[in-house]
Amino acid sequence: MKFARRCFPRFASVLTIMFACVAPTLASDYPKQPIRLLLGYTPGGAADATARSITPKLSEVLGQPVVIEYKPGAGGGIAAEAAARATPDGYTLHLIDSGAMTILPNIRKVNFDPLSSFTPIGMAADSGLVLVTHPSLPVKTFPELVKLLKDNPGQYSYATSGVGGGGHVAAEQLKIATGTSMQHVAYRGGGPAMADLIGGQIPLAMSTLAPAIPQIRAGTIRALGVTSSKRSAAIPDTPTIAEQGVDNFEALNWFAFVGPKGLPDDVVQKVNAALKETLANKDVQHALQEQGLDAIGGTPEALMQQVRADLSKWKTVVQTANITTD
Repeated sequence: MKFARRCFPRFASVLTIMFACVAPTLASDYPKQPIRLLLGYTPGGAADATARSITPKLSEVLGQPVVIEYKPGAGGGIAAEAAARATPDGYTLHLIDSGAMTILPNIRKVNFDPLSSFTPIGMAADSGLVLVTHPSLPVKTFPELVKLLKDNPGQYSYATSGVGGGGHVAAEQLKIATGTSMQHVAYRGGGPAMADLIGGQIPLAMSTLAPAIPQIRAGTIRALGVTSSKRSAAIPDTPTIAEQGVDNFEALNWFAFVGPKGLPDDVVQKVNAALKETLANKDVQHALQEQGLDAIGGTPEALMQQVRADLSKWKTVVQTANITTD
């Protein structure tokens, strides 16, 4: 017994050393199975375009399929809540947008905290939005639309991908800047909103670029202005709203990879490195640009800095515009 007691500390030390040697090997095995990538919107919108542009190369780099899983609803909130509740093992990730992450929490109570419910991984892409109309609307320029809305206050409706999304806040910000009035109609994603605009069920939409670009090029809808500070390379003939009389107007929509709280550091580092390599690929960059998106990348720390800054920015806009879910 005395011999056993004297030897136990030495034996424990040996086990500790053995575990320390084995643990990194186990960590390096990630990923060993397909990874779910949650999206908060339906197919056909900007989130879908971003994911489809990135996931083929990301799957190749990681050595496992990255499988898109759609969880639309509540302005991206349903997917965000599901991601926050997921097991932090690296096999459920979320491509979250700035609307769900930094706007929605300023509008209503959500079952996640943008600063503490997720593990940041890295930015993916960003873009401006575009104000588009059905061709039957008797306007061809943004100033003509402003006049129409002022002559007919509250008589026209505009579509977005959901309450609290980038399109919703950008449109409300634009209403304040121009002194106009429109009624908001929230959809469960950019795809359904675009379908109703094309069909003439709604006359206006503040859309992400991805679902709008093919329709603008085909002439089935009309673009009046983009919300970025510079024109989009995908639709260079469409002027910015700022250059049409609304000084300094800018509203950007971004997408980022996050995981549940408690995601292991080695998993974060591996996915971040794979994302960086993916976004550096020229084919991926071209695919994103065709959808009106620009590849970003960056560190988890840079992502959190952006989240904090945008939470503050959109809080001011939401309060000024009195945006609610009612």
